[in-house]
Amino acid sequence: MIENPIPWPNGAKCAVALTFDIDSESPLHLEYRERAPDLVATTSWMRYDEIAIPRILRLYRDLGLKQTFFYPAWCMKTYPHLVEKILADGHEIGHHGYIHENYNQLPREEQEIFFVRALETMQSITGERPKGFRAPVYNFSRYTAEMLVRHGFEYDASLMTDDIPHIVDAAGGSFVEIPSHWSLDDWPQYVHAPDFGYQMTIRSPEEACAVYMADFESAYRYGGLWVGVWHPWVSARPARLDAIARMVEKMQNKGQVWFARLDEIAAHLKKITAEGGYTPRRIQLPYYEVGLPESEFPRRPAIG
Repeated sequence: MIENPIPWPNGAKCAVALTFDIDSESPLHLEYRERAPDLVATTSWMRYDEIAIPRILRLYRDLGLKQTFFYPAWCMKTYPHLVEKILADGHEIGHHGYIHENYNQLPREEQEIFFVRALETMQSITGERPKGFRAPVYNFSRYTAEMLVRHGFEYDASLMTDDIPHIVDAAGGSFVEIPSHWSLDDWPQYVHAPDFGYQMTIRSPEEACAVYMADFESAYRYGGLWVGVWHPWVSARPARLDAIARMVEKMQNKGQVWFARLDEIAAHLKKITAEGGYTPRRIQLPYYEVGLPESEFPRRPAIG
């Protein structure tokens, strides 16, 4: 099924990463700057991260896992005590914008300004440059790849390009893409947030994990990659995180599964490629520099 499977470390049949995007209430301020002080109920569930993150970290300690979190820089400076807890347990923190801004809606210059602002804020808090990036809401723009190359990023985790990691070539260089998919995102399963226009039918944890596990079984069978994309205030409610714990235990009991941080997955691909043991797929970004010419579309009939 996967034509060019990656040789995973120690003969593992697949690679697994459980990533969390810690957005807290940054989207609320971004969308409702003036109204945010009045949206107390919405703020309350977005601030559930203060309960959720210690709970997630405790679970990771119990399971013996080191994983990757993506964090808008505004959230990091707003909740530095949570950042300290994540780093103290040996987890990776990746770039996730400054305040969860949508790169597809910003002029190129403003994308750069906020990208650098986030990068500098993260460095001032952690003392290190992040190695990886995930665009908020996967909104990777035509300029993002070039920006990642120019700022020396090792990998991106925003796209849905493949079932395994591969290389992205862009102006000036390249980086590793670590893809995932909406099927491994908790948003379609659980999020009911009228203030943001999301009113999904809330699934049971068993239903959500059945979707996640279907992808895992396929990845295990064919040598693929499985990257969960979750949010603490969504998936760390007790029933949901308990279901995740049971799911991970099933994966561990199956054996020959490599649980890794995303920076470790990127480093592995680069290592086996450099040693000549593997030739990864490569794509060039952006896909399009400009929109298609008008001649490619049917003419719209005149109205009236």
